[in-house]
Amino acid sequence: MIDFVFQNSTKLIFGKDQEQLVGQEAVVYGKKLLLHYGGGSIKTNGLYDRILQSLLEQGIEIFELGGVKPNPRVSLVREGVALCKEHNIDFILAVGGGSVIDSAKAIAAGAKYDGDVWDFFEGKSTVQDCLPIGVVLTIPAAGSESSSGTVITNEDGWYKRSTGHSTMRPKFSILNPVLTYTLPSYQTACGITDMMAHILERYFTNEKNVELTDRLCEGALRAIINNAHTVIEDPTNYDARAEIMWSGTIAHNDLLGTGRVGDWGSHDIEHEISGIYDIAHGAGLAIVFPAWMKHVYKHDVNRFVQFANRVWDVEIDLNNLEKTALAGIKKIEQFFSSIGMPVTLKEAGIGEEHLEEMAKKGTERGPLGNFVKLHEEDVIQILHLAK
Repeated sequence: MIDFVFQNSTKLIFGKDQEQLVGQEAVVYGKKLLLHYGGGSIKTNGLYDRILQSLLEQGIEIFELGGVKPNPRVSLVREGVALCKEHNIDFILAVGGGSVIDSAKAIAAGAKYDGDVWDFFEGKSTVQDCLPIGVVLTIPAAGSESSSGTVITNEDGWYKRSTGHSTMRPKFSILNPVLTYTLPSYQTACGITDMMAHILERYFTNEKNVELTDRLCEGALRAIINNAHTVIEDPTNYDARAEIMWSGTIAHNDLLGTGRVGDWGSHDIEHEISGIYDIAHGAGLAIVFPAWMKHVYKHDVNRFVQFANRVWDVEIDLNNLEKTALAGIKKIEQFFSSIGMPVTLKEAGIGEEHLEEMAKKGTERGPLGNFVKLHEEDVIQILHLAK
């Protein structure tokens, strides 16, 4: 286990009707608020009205910016930055899932910066400070409700890049599982895949003697797997929705990565896919992760055997550990498929015309990943395994 510092300052408010507290939580940070959201669903389901009422009761002046798309765009971020600077916004409230929260984080950073916000994502500058952010979560998936990072897409070249800073962690996040009842099953499945991928990126590490976090990762994965089909088949099952919502937060609040170095190569490869093809992040991860596993499992067969046995109950064949490792990879591929995720590029309607371009763009700043370093030719091989 390596040395680490763990600090997560986000106040998590979990349970039924907790969005009614948003006004009293937000007013602590100022009286001018930017309300940031995606499409019209929060208006049709009544959430928008409840939030507005709570904010207005506290005398908060509200400015709005809707229109966040999946794989959020830097053009809308720039619009939000300008709005914050023009009106001296004190606080940003993100109502939605990971895309809305990531967009809000980028706006919060850009509002405290004199240059172009994309500088942070290109590595030309580093975030030093942000406007405070709050969240009402409606889609459990990205874990952005208590993480310190954001991912944004630039329409100029369709680059999808990330940045982060401790001040990006939301000051509070309100998690009401009831708000997820109306999610389409495909979106629910994408979220399940995304949170599993966040755990897997941490699980596949070269660090030794990390049994505690191994067990935490394995337990979280099993909890997600055990509740996944229930939330898809019985979407108003509160207990299953609560398990999934809390799992998504735990998966990406940094606890499961303590004392270990995660990989993140699969995420970087997926960013190239969704950057060009604009597919759901979770769907892209369902395609990439099994392919990545097939490419790298021989690097540490024992860890893949442990994954197969502890997460999927695959019996260990002591005479053929490779067989056990491959059985675990097959299990996760079958699971993704069973919840409606594509597990090949072809299933997602993606051809071979951009494979080399994606590999080149993904590695232009150096090899990807930590478990196994992935160079351009490795990424091409993984994408071919994903066809």
